[in-house]
Amino acid sequence: MIRIELDEPTLARTRIATSPLWEAKCSLYLLDRYPDEAPWPYTGWARHARRVLAELPAAAPAQLYSATGAWYPDFLGPVPPTANPTITEELAVLRATPASVIAEQLPRYHRPDDLPGWLRPFVTDREAALNRLADGLQAYWNAAIAPWWPAMRAALDEEVLHRARALAAHGPDALLADLHERVLWEKPVLTLVKPSEGQFTAVDQRLLLIPLIFSRGALTFSTDHSEILAVSYQARGSVLLADRPTAEQPTTDPAIDRLAVLVGRGRSQVLRALTRPATTVGLAATLGLAPSTVSEQLSALLTAGVVHRRRVGRRVLYGLEPAGMALVQLIGDEPVSASA
Repeated sequence: MIRIELDEPTLARTRIATSPLWEAKCSLYLLDRYPDEAPWPYTGWARHARRVLAELPAAAPAQLYSATGAWYPDFLGPVPPTANPTITEELAVLRATPASVIAEQLPRYHRPDDLPGWLRPFVTDREAALNRLADGLQAYWNAAIAPWWPAMRAALDEEVLHRARALAAHGPDALLADLHERVLWEKPVLTLVKPSEGQFTAVDQRLLLIPLIFSRGALTFSTDHSEILAVSYQARGSVLLADRPTAEQPTTDPAIDRLAVLVGRGRSQVLRALTRPATTVGLAATLGLAPSTVSEQLSALLTAGVVHRRRVGRRVLYGLEPAGMALVQLIGDEPVSASA
């Protein structure tokens, strides 16, 4: 368990950001966690990423994250500099890490006179080591993640919009209470349910929440920054990494989905997904469907009066009407056994 005590100023400054660099880090952790075969929907992507690491020498330095273990200095995964940075912007921060930051963080993890081999170059030849790692991450990103990034970014934009609205409407307490099944909020302590043990206190800082497609339920955190405490969590939308439905998908339960029987499988998927308001593009990324298919289902659900459409800034958000929520809650929650 990781327990983080948040004082009121830190809690009040809760913000949300995306991070391509943290996505890259966590994708490498996922490959390391599943050395033989990654679970669906990561399976096809993982095979491609392993080929990239095996066949593209320029990406090799990115594998440093496989050597770090559970605890390592946060300068190797800096907090995002803005709410929606590009990978280039984040790698620029990594490249520019001052020697003073490295010197400050290292003693928290290792004795300066007994550094592991993978970490020593960041002291002895800092600029070269940082540039080598950043170049490797860029090569890995270009080949292994960039083809999926437009869909990933759409899904993450939906997640950020949903969480930002919840934060504005109900405050940080409600947001943290509904963040993830393995994130427990018992004010003033935020608990991350992990095998690791740790206890931290955040005083007059800013809590930064980072949703990740590649989290696979893992919860990473950054506590070395003097002003920001960052915590990642699993975002919706990982299905977009699946090339197409195959035998790699989990087998379906031998039960009758009553909502699908009533309204059709595609519309039942959309209804369930709309328990959080979303755009057409975001729904398509989350569900792994073509935007045209989602638009067709939304049109029918709008006509039936179970879905509404509202404009928020430049986006058009769809959400459930009370009748749609009732369908999901009363009919869609519990499939019935086919043998019942």
